[in-house]
Amino acid sequence: MKTGLVWFQNNLRCEDNLPLAKACKENDRVIAIYFFDPRQFAMTEFGFPRTGKFRAKFLMESIAELKQQLCSLNIPLFIYHQKPEDSFPEFLQQFAVSCVYLQQEWTSEEQVLLARLKGKLPKGIRLKTYFDQFLFHPQDIPYANFSEIPEVFTSFRKKCEAKISVRKCTPVSEPLKKENFHLKNETEIPDFRQLGFQEFQQDPRSAFPFKGGEKQAKKRINHYFWKTQKLTKYKQTRNGLLGEDYSSKLSPWLANGSISARQIYWEVQKFEKEIIQNKDTYWLIFELIWRDYFKYISLKHGNSIFRIEGILDMDLPWDNNKDTQQQWISGQSREPFVNANMKEIAATGFMSNRGRQNVASYWAKELKQDWRFGAAYFESLLIDYDVHSNWGNWMYNSGVGNDPRDRKFNIKRQAERYDPEQKFQNLWLGK
Repeated sequence: MKTGLVWFQNNLRCEDNLPLAKACKENDRVIAIYFFDPRQFAMTEFGFPRTGKFRAKFLMESIAELKQQLCSLNIPLFIYHQKPEDSFPEFLQQFAVSCVYLQQEWTSEEQVLLARLKGKLPKGIRLKTYFDQFLFHPQDIPYANFSEIPEVFTSFRKKCEAKISVRKCTPVSEPLKKENFHLKNETEIPDFRQLGFQEFQQDPRSAFPFKGGEKQAKKRINHYFWKTQKLTKYKQTRNGLLGEDYSSKLSPWLANGSISARQIYWEVQKFEKEIIQNKDTYWLIFELIWRDYFKYISLKHGNSIFRIEGILDMDLPWDNNKDTQQQWISGQSREPFVNANMKEIAATGFMSNRGRQNVASYWAKELKQDWRFGAAYFESLLIDYDVHSNWGNWMYNSGVGNDPRDRKFNIKRQAERYDPEQKFQNLWLGK
């Protein structure tokens, strides 16, 4: 009996999951595995846990749902709180796995882990990796190789929109034969305290009061697209600051792969056909292309996206002032609009797009502090942390990335424009 193993990482869904579909097609039985790698919860060089409590909780909820969804396909999910390379080889032998299926990752830490693992794999076991987190698949983009990706987003977007089509979603697999499974699986999702956190109550002011998981992502799409039809005003409201529905709020599920960019794209297409097609519906796709772009920039530039010089190799006079760092984090800077946003992220793990651009610009362009400190702080706190988008956006706002205009935000003017009655600032500054 041929056994395939799906190693889940940032693709925590059953629908439109190519590694999972391939495994089900090519094997008699399929098992799945997920690792809560302790390194993902350890302190970074900047003094923050790599994964903070907000994303950890969202992740645990997503894994719980994934386990249920896989169970309906007769696929058991084994969950371990340890380094993959420490238990993977023995696990593969124990279950006579012939092939491991996973989503392709390319940033340095993931590559190092995969190299370590390959060195320990029993002979004869194959690894099959698939690019499966894009809107525009790497094989379809109109560039011969990643080095040709343009440094300006608009060039990338226009060429891709003109030349290629988004691939259809991969159908969900049929349930496998139940009689193929006699596996004992006593593994459990680790306790919150085991990951190093204390239980906490969600802040009632949160603009993201949602839970993790594939079904929750679909529920959100149903609400935002079909039930309320807020999608019809997305471009007009996306710079909002208050409430659940000023934007789609799909980024956290996208970040851990509870839903794919393709699923969202095709749902927008369906909405445009059945309800309305306008600049607002297009703008959600526009944002998905931005997400793709930062992924392609990281494929092109590699570790440069983590260097202080950025991809432009800029030698700028960055500071590392401890008092300034603490004032920024605690929301005690000279700018009330920045402070309100910083208090929001500290209390909820979420911040609006408008807020992120302002606090990043203020940190890098006004205070001239090491932009990587800000990116690492966001990495720790954000529920929707995505390595490529986070570091790409921070470079962009700090003058070392893909902004051809190197713009700097006028914080007071931004506050007047986007929070004219100071409702957002009053909510978080307690006025």
